[in-house]
Amino acid sequence: MTDTKTQEFYSGPQAGDFSTSDDPFALFDSWMSEAIRHEINDPNAMALATVDSGGLPNVRMVLLKEATPNGFVFYTNLESAKGQEILANPKASLCFHWKSLRRQVRIRGDSEVVDDSEADSYFASRSRGSRLGAWASQQSRPLESRFALEKSVAKYTAKYGIGKIPRPPYWSGFCLIPQEIEFWHDRPFRLHDRIVFRREDPRSLWSKTRLYP
Repeated sequence: MTDTKTQEFYSGPQAGDFSTSDDPFALFDSWMSEAIRHEINDPNAMALATVDSGGLPNVRMVLLKEATPNGFVFYTNLESAKGQEILANPKASLCFHWKSLRRQVRIRGDSEVVDDSEADSYFASRSRGSRLGAWASQQSRPLESRFALEKSVAKYTAKYGIGKIPRPPYWSGFCLIPQEIEFWHDRPFRLHDRIVFRREDPRSLWSKTRLYP
């Protein structure tokens, strides 16, 4: 991802020998913590890949909201393209790329809808404008004009002008439960470091393998 000239003058934090870690979640937490300190914009941004009913891939950027040993959580309109695709086929993948750190993490596994209580709690923590937007936007569906969207926002602003804004029944989160997590770190001459953790299911122990770059 970077040429040797760029690498030669790079003075940011180094990953060290991350191959010594046997816990991919602890390693991810460490890398995310560094990304929060050094990445300028949205260190929790990740590419989410799904497939449609014809097997054609879809990828888009979303924001990670929680990462625990249970999995990686993000939120969306369940009636959106990604929501419908995941509900039909729960297999999905994520990719974090922290350009300033010369690091990447790829994750693959099955996704499941989070509990209503968890979705309610996160929805209540969002800004009022974002909560109104969740009601106003029919995500991924045709929009006749910008004015139509603004009209919808005005409608729900008036409806929920005072007091609590409830979570829409079609808005929730997904937790991607990883079967594979790969850590990548840039090295000179394209001789990058790659370590992949794999497991058969969430109850299995992780195996760890170093890969050729």
